[in-house]
Amino acid sequence: MDVIQTDIKGVLIIEPKVFGDARGYFFESFSQREFDEEVAPILGHTINFIQDNESMSSYGVMRGLHFQRPPFTQSKLVRCVKGAVLDVAVDIRKGSPTYGQHVAVELTEDNHRQFFVPRGFAHGFAVLSETAVFQYKCDEFYHPEADGGISIIDDSLGIDWKIPTDKTLLSDKDTKHALLKDFDSPFDIKVDLYK
Repeated sequence: MDVIQTDIKGVLIIEPKVFGDARGYFFESFSQREFDEEVAPILGHTINFIQDNESMSSYGVMRGLHFQRPPFTQSKLVRCVKGAVLDVAVDIRKGSPTYGQHVAVELTEDNHRQFFVPRGFAHGFAVLSETAVFQYKCDEFYHPEADGGISIIDDSLGIDWKIPTDKTLLSDKDTKHALLKDFDSPFDIKVDLYK
């Protein structure tokens, strides 16, 4: 696999090696051994994924920007297995030189890209195709009592979601998250979130 480092340290784009022929294609969507060999040295620690999730959404659906509060913080490895999404990670670690900045990447069934979102980041995506099936691995179980979020429609974040405003679909919960300027982050750049 090829690991692409982004403008924010620890946020990674992963491109698997895809083997195609007249019958179709094959690739390893995840290998713990390869992840440990290729990604862990960049991060400075290993990641052990313990839960897989899948969602299906229609065009214009925007989910996010979500995170789990300590002590249940999560890293995610995400991919789109059908359709296309714009996937975004926003740095919400207090004291970070990239606080409030984001990385956006288009994940599609054709490019097979994956996106690694570290702990201390808010994560969300927008569906760009008629429908999309989205899968993600987490290194912490879901804890509803630790749910958190910032507004996915916060203009100050400067995210171009590539969807007209009148076509967006958000859950009631996602319309109530705070704007970044009103947000008190539970994460601190000085704290090792992987301990």
